[in-house]
Amino acid sequence: MDFKIIVTLGPAILNEEKLAEIAQHGSCLFRLNGAHTDPENVDKVVELVRGVLPEAKFMLDLPGNKVRLSGLSEPLRLVKDEYIDIHEYQLNFPEFYRYIKPGEIVLAHDSIYRLEVVEVKGKTIRFLSHSDGILLSRKGLHVKGVSDSLPFLFDRDLALIKSACECKLDYLALSFVRNADDIRFAKEMVSKYNADECELISKVETSAAVENLDEILTEINAILIDRGDLSADIGIHNLACHQENIISAAKKAGKKIYLATQFLKNMEKHPLPLIAETLDLHKTLKAGISGIQLSEETAVGAYPVQCVEYVFKTLEGIRNEVIPAGDKI
Repeated sequence: MDFKIIVTLGPAILNEEKLAEIAQHGSCLFRLNGAHTDPENVDKVVELVRGVLPEAKFMLDLPGNKVRLSGLSEPLRLVKDEYIDIHEYQLNFPEFYRYIKPGEIVLAHDSIYRLEVVEVKGKTIRFLSHSDGILLSRKGLHVKGVSDSLPFLFDRDLALIKSACECKLDYLALSFVRNADDIRFAKEMVSKYNADECELISKVETSAAVENLDEILTEINAILIDRGDLSADIGIHNLACHQENIISAAKKAGKKIYLATQFLKNMEKHPLPLIAETLDLHKTLKAGISGIQLSEETAVGAYPVQCVEYVFKTLEGIRNEVIPAGDKI
């Protein structure tokens, strides 16, 4: 199997030395995170990487209809049991106030923080914070099921699709897919720019995508299970079961399967993973998937090269295990 690590580009590796070191360890697909990459800068990032690795393959991951903080003049401080107001001009989707109501829980910054909607006054949302912390620009605000009623693609997504096609990128990852119609719409957009060679990957990160998985698999050759956003939508306690079911269905349909989110979270700051991360990684790789995605680990982490090396060493160890024929990956 042609196993790949999806390596997220960021300041931690966007230099000649780090890129060359990472590429030595195995087959990588370089990810541009659309939430942190401006459409007009896509070509610059691609040119930088190709200057070091001319044969590099790229995936642009669309931010999708995820509501995010935007253009903050300074971070927003959260204090447990205190109120905080977020105004429409502080969001990438100013109309968000129309889609939520008092009593709903918003999970912020990859579900690290919990905010309760207290009231919506005009275009301002007042929250009660259940956590202490800091909210930064471009971090997400997730309400269970809210993506079902939002437009599938925001204006930023459309601009990024255009940039990806013009730069002849290899893959385009579709975020917050809900059904086959969403994929067909994205295909129309790619065809508009005569970039049919750009392969679409459907991310599975909504409860709607889980429910409509069979029809989604008929429209796509590869899926990416984003365990962070999916767990926020279906409940983190349901994640393990759903992950197994999605992998099983995709393998039965003969599709490529990638997984993302927090594989080596500890290695963002420390040189080794947690034991729980090691066991999760080992079990995931033994499932016979096509690859995993490293996000903050390589984009901003302190040990990006070591993360990539660790995954490939784990994979090599599995391949050398004495296990029944047919189970090797």
